[in-house]
Amino acid sequence: MTTNFAPTNAHRAVRWWLISVAALIALMVLVGGATRLTESGLSIVEWKPVTGSVPPLSEAAWTEAFEAYKKIPQYRELNAGMSLSEFKQIFWWEWSHRLLGRFIGVAYLLPFLFFLWRGGLASELKRRLWLLFALGGLQGAVGWWMVASGLSERVEVSQYRLATHLVLALLIFAGIVWTVRRLADRPQLVVPARLRFTSAVLVIVTFIQIYFGALVAGLRAGRAYNTWPEIDGAFIPSAERLWFETPWWRNMFDNVLTVQFEHRMTAYALLMLVALHAFDAMRSRAGSAARGALWLLAAVSLQAMLGILTLLNQVPIDLALSHQAVAIVVLTLAVMQAERLASRQSAETQPRAVPAGQPG
Repeated sequence: MTTNFAPTNAHRAVRWWLISVAALIALMVLVGGATRLTESGLSIVEWKPVTGSVPPLSEAAWTEAFEAYKKIPQYRELNAGMSLSEFKQIFWWEWSHRLLGRFIGVAYLLPFLFFLWRGGLASELKRRLWLLFALGGLQGAVGWWMVASGLSERVEVSQYRLATHLVLALLIFAGIVWTVRRLADRPQLVVPARLRFTSAVLVIVTFIQIYFGALVAGLRAGRAYNTWPEIDGAFIPSAERLWFETPWWRNMFDNVLTVQFEHRMTAYALLMLVALHAFDAMRSRAGSAARGALWLLAAVSLQAMLGILTLLNQVPIDLALSHQAVAIVVLTLAVMQAERLASRQSAETQPRAVPAGQPG
């Protein structure tokens, strides 16, 4: 099914707004990764959604913030004796991460309200944009839920909550990428149904791989078993080492060896699925879908190489952030490919005829 909607200046403005927000979210994820790698995420021990946007402005305020940090286990067990100057370094990473989150909220809400006031947004599009905004609000709460896990009994945040925080951020990102693509007027491709199915599977597997990657980060599992292709002396470690915790499923989230192993195996599976999808798209002469599949294959191949290098070098910050950045590229291309092959409905892009200045 094709749409007969020619994009208007207003819809081009909506697309550029959403692209800008998606870019900010990508930046937010990278700043969050740097915050994690520099062990900065617990440096601010309070959640003040409004007043927290102002950093300490005097030595007394800095001392107060530092004294609050000294009360949590991370300082006592990992950073005892840290100077105020050293504390400021980790504080600025976490403060920047939170400030960027607040800025994204404003950058999303104010233009959205303007477009609603101007009118012309289709009902389906408005519902989707409100959903994305609600998920953004939830993300702020999840961020504090994550930080709170490291303030009393742990020296780091829970890897479960870290993974949830990252996946939710990228779910919002993926929703925006999908919506931007839906606002463009393109004919539906005539391709075999299996290509549509495999493109959707690739998005799901990409999210699973990102979740496992977040568990690796949360457990610092990348700093262990720094060999490849063998891990713990074999390509497939012994079952006794992989599944020694009870109940068995806890190994998938808490066992450093198992978490790194499942991250590796999912990477191999993703690379194989992408290669098969690209071969199928080329064989089916799927036009733009074939080109999209090849770009996705190139990105996943690069990501696999970066993952290996990051592991072998014991997670240096430059390689780790490059690995995370390319993960965002992989997700973007996977979502674009799935949308390119999905059934299209004009209701998602065609605006209602609402006079300018009227509520939409």
